[in-house]
Amino acid sequence: MNETMVFALTANIDLVNEICDYLSLSPGKISVKHFADGEILVEPEETVRGKKVYVVQSTCNPVTERLMELLVCVDALKRASAGSITCIMPYYGYARQDRKARPRQPITAKLVADLLEAAGANRVVTIDLHATQIQGFFNFPTDDLTCIPMMAYHYKHSGIDLSNTVAVSPDHGGTTRARRLADALGIPLAIIDKRRPRPNVCEATSVIGDVVDKDVIVVDDICDTAGSLVAACNILRDKGARDIYVAVTHGVFSGSAAENIQNSPIKKMLITNTIPLSQDFKEKCDKVEVLSVGKLLARIIAAISNHQPVSEIYDLMYNDNKD
Repeated sequence: MNETMVFALTANIDLVNEICDYLSLSPGKISVKHFADGEILVEPEETVRGKKVYVVQSTCNPVTERLMELLVCVDALKRASAGSITCIMPYYGYARQDRKARPRQPITAKLVADLLEAAGANRVVTIDLHATQIQGFFNFPTDDLTCIPMMAYHYKHSGIDLSNTVAVSPDHGGTTRARRLADALGIPLAIIDKRRPRPNVCEATSVIGDVVDKDVIVVDDICDTAGSLVAACNILRDKGARDIYVAVTHGVFSGSAAENIQNSPIKKMLITNTIPLSQDFKEKCDKVEVLSVGKLLARIIAAISNHQPVSEIYDLMYNDNKD
């Protein structure tokens, strides 16, 4: 780890401090400047020559600005002769534009992958990609981590009666994710049948599975405006569900998300700190609990730096039978 350096840009400063505490490292010194005309300058303030460098930056709001910071930083590190450059992107922005849903649409998730490669990145580590197939957009190693084991571990020790609980996918596309949580907790699975007539608008129609008089955990990767999530929770309530819990990896929380969640039938919402939770959101909504991915990312960085398997990290961290 003496050859390892971890840098924070502007999106995840607190998270990087936590990661470095676990690794017993000091965060790398770096300068990020935004000029009056919008141009960005990123300068490492210490040598990176021959080092294993990790840059932590979620491309969250303002997405394009954060992405440009990352690209400029990678270019600076490459030109400063860094030994390897790994982009730790807890939240991978533009991931929802992963295909052409209509004619003449871009596939921006692929474009971002190409930009990172062109800038000089050697590896990308991200968490709960919107579609796992996005890994195929990269021509270098990519690790798509998951928060499901961490969330399952939380619920096992939260006091919820799992014998009367059902994991729910809010749509057909998230079935695999919800099934993973269901299998980890040993509980049944249900699926909400819905359609999305336009972005951020959904119409839930029915529930496949038994939720009557059951506690439910709705599992999803992203919560943006919370419109589709609240619609899913409303139909669960209408179908006879009791307490409604939500587990979401990335709290994007755009627009009126705080009000939507606060006024919904959601009892408690579990998110991670892949995207920092704003103070404004905290003041408007008290239903959200945050789990940190700091220890997970620290273990991943240590494994990559020491050429150890990444896949074994989950068993080491979230196995109740571990030493």
